[in-house]
Amino acid sequence: MAFSTDRDDDVMSDINMTPLIDVMLVLLIVFMVTLPVLTHAVKLDLPGASSQPNDTRPAHVTVNIDASGALRWDDQPVARDDVDARLSEAAARQPQPEIQLYADRAVRYDAVADLLSAAQRAGLTKIDFVTQPKTQ
Repeated sequence: MAFSTDRDDDVMSDINMTPLIDVMLVLLIVFMVTLPVLTHAVKLDLPGASSQPNDTRPAHVTVNIDASGALRWDDQPVARDDVDARLSEAAARQPQPEIQLYADRAVRYDAVADLLSAAQRAGLTKIDFVTQPKTQ
């Protein structure tokens, strides 16, 4: 901005347009130079292929632990002794199923830790902890 004073000591403010015009001209030149580079394309005759998406989701197994520590495998009651065998069977399947663990809020931590260590011993790598969102 250029400030000039006249005889009455009044301050006059005028916008100096020269730097603004210089910047706009430089930007115009830059855009004019880069635009042909951006639209440059190589014409190729690509082969065509048809395929359908392979939407195979791995199976999942739900394991529920209620407040008393009782286990349910896919909504079927299961004894603690049978859990290791079922986990080994699930680990042997290809692809490995995801274990979705639903644990009650009041369940003791050692019941969940025992199940997690049994799953690790069996060789299962995908374990999901399923929770409920908080209501406000």
